[in-house]
Amino acid sequence: MTRTERPPTTSSLIPTLGGRYYTDPGIFAAEQEKLFERMWFCAVRSADLPSAGDYRTVRIGRESVIVSRGRDGGLRAFLNICRHRGARVCPEESGTVKRAFQCSYHAWTYGLDGKLIAAPNLANLPDIDRTAYGLHTVHLREWLGYAWVCLAEDPPSFETDVEGAVRERLGDLESIKRYGLDGLSVGRRITYDVKANWKLIVENFMECYHCATIHPELTEVLPEFADGYAAQYYVGHGAEFGEGVDGFTTDGGSGFERLDGVASEQDRRYYAITIRPQVFVNLVPDHVIFHRMYPLAPDRTVVECDWLYSAEVVTSGRDVSRSVELFHRVNEQDFDACERCQPAMASRAYAGGGVLMPTEHHIGEFHDWLLARLED
Repeated sequence: MTRTERPPTTSSLIPTLGGRYYTDPGIFAAEQEKLFERMWFCAVRSADLPSAGDYRTVRIGRESVIVSRGRDGGLRAFLNICRHRGARVCPEESGTVKRAFQCSYHAWTYGLDGKLIAAPNLANLPDIDRTAYGLHTVHLREWLGYAWVCLAEDPPSFETDVEGAVRERLGDLESIKRYGLDGLSVGRRITYDVKANWKLIVENFMECYHCATIHPELTEVLPEFADGYAAQYYVGHGAEFGEGVDGFTTDGGSGFERLDGVASEQDRRYYAITIRPQVFVNLVPDHVIFHRMYPLAPDRTVVECDWLYSAEVVTSGRDVSRSVELFHRVNEQDFDACERCQPAMASRAYAGGGVLMPTEHHIGEFHDWLLARLED
C-alpha cells in the first residue's frame, strides 16, 4: 500500500473524506454554490438591528448580503449590489442609514424596502420601473432570535432543514422552545478567525473522542465526555453535570437561575445541536451558547459565538465571565486542534483520508450528506 492509498478499514474503523475536500478551491466553490447559497444560513441576531435603518452585511457563499430593519419594524435581506453598475451599496460591515441606502458611486438610492427611489436624472426616465430596478431581495425567516436567509430562488423547507435538525437531535421542538432563545440577551460575543476548513470545525463539534485529551475543564463539568461519546451521539440525550458541579462554569460553581421554561429533566444537563451547514447550539440550564460559522476560504472560517442569558442577567450587569470563560476555553482548544489538522490535509499521507472510531461513526453520515449535496 502506498502512502496515498486509503488505509484498510474494518467494521470498527470507517473512512473519512480525503484530504482534498479540505484544501481544494474547486470543492470549496462547489460548497459555496450548492450548500451556503442554497440552504438556510443563519446571518445575524435580530436584536442587533433594533431600529429602522440599522443594517449588517454578511458574507454568504460568494455573495454579500444586507440584513436591515425596515420602517415597518420587520427585517429584510438584499444582495449588496447596486442595480446600476454593480458597486457595493453598503461597504461597511454594519451601520445605520437615516432614510435609505445610497450607492456611493453614482448615488442610486434605495428605500429600506429595497425599492429604487432616486438617482441622478431619474425623473427624466419615466419608463424605468423602480420596483423592478430595486435591490435583489433575499428570503428571510426569523427563528430562535436570529435572522436566517436563503439565496435560492426557491428555498428548501425551513421546517424540514432547520427545525428538522433540532427535532432530529432533541426528539421534538418543544425542548428547545423551553429555553426562550427569542427573549434572551447577548451577554458576550466573541469572534474567532480560524485558519481551518469549516468541515474540520463541524466534525470536531460533533465528536467527543478528543474531549479527555484537550478539554480538561469541560470533562470536569461533564465527566461522561471523558468516555468519548458526544451528547449528539444519542437522540434526546443531554450530558449530565458531574457530582458536586452546580453550574456550567470554569470551576463548576453555581451560575445563574435556571431559565424560565426549562424543564426539571433538562436541569443540570448540556445539549449540543448541529444545524447544517453552519450553526451549533449549546443548551445549559442558565444560558445558551450559539455559534455561527462564516466559511471564507478553504482554509479560513470566521466563527461568531454568542453567550445568551436572561434579559435580567444582562441588564443588571451581573458577571458572566465564569460561564463565558468555560466555553471560550473549549472554543480555543477546539480551534487550535482544527488549525493543527489543516496543514496535514494537503499531505500525501492524508490524500486517502483517515478513519473514524466507533464513537465518531456519526460523522460518516455528515460526510455522506455532504457528498450527496455536491453531487446534486
